[in-house]
Amino acid sequence: MTRLVVVSAGLSVPSSTTLLAERLTAAVVAQLPDAEVTHVELRDLAHPIADNLLTGFPTGALADAVEAVARADAVIAVTPVFSASYSGLFKSFLDVLDPGTLDGTPVLMAATAGTARHSLVLEHALRPLFAYLRAVPVPTGVFAASEDFASPELSVRIDRAAGELAEAVLRRPRPHAVEEFTPFERLLEGLGG
Repeated sequence: MTRLVVVSAGLSVPSSTTLLAERLTAAVVAQLPDAEVTHVELRDLAHPIADNLLTGFPTGALADAVEAVARADAVIAVTPVFSASYSGLFKSFLDVLDPGTLDGTPVLMAATAGTARHSLVLEHALRPLFAYLRAVPVPTGVFAASEDFASPELSVRIDRAAGELAEAVLRRPRPHAVEEFTPFERLLEGLGG
């Protein structure tokens, strides 16, 4: 089983950020049918995130979200763009995570904005952020401006990124997997002459 955590920082309901997260999730699950998906909607955790920043301790649903990310085999991270970068809520959630939480974890980065002028946010803000956190962002990030949702090109980018995340998951050593146990007697078979 693959633990896939989808972090969406959309603020409105409905949200284009959440819509993109859902499309990315469906594409990844098509590639990894054994995936167990956990959705983390940051909008619902805004107050607990602020409390955590003040107290240093996650509680309730935020503690569950932090634990899910810590145990994830892969993460889909989607943020709206504010002031040419990721949202403050998105960054605050990542600040809540303990150092090393995302070490080696494959991440599919995505962002939404009103216009295509913000498309470089993936490369100038998100990729360096995830590199700093020692995650492993897949090569294709997915940016969607408002007009992109009707474009077949968005589906092509989504499928490419989903395939890259699935491949990264399948190549990655699985820290949560139980190693196969070989009984000592079987190890000694054939040595006794």
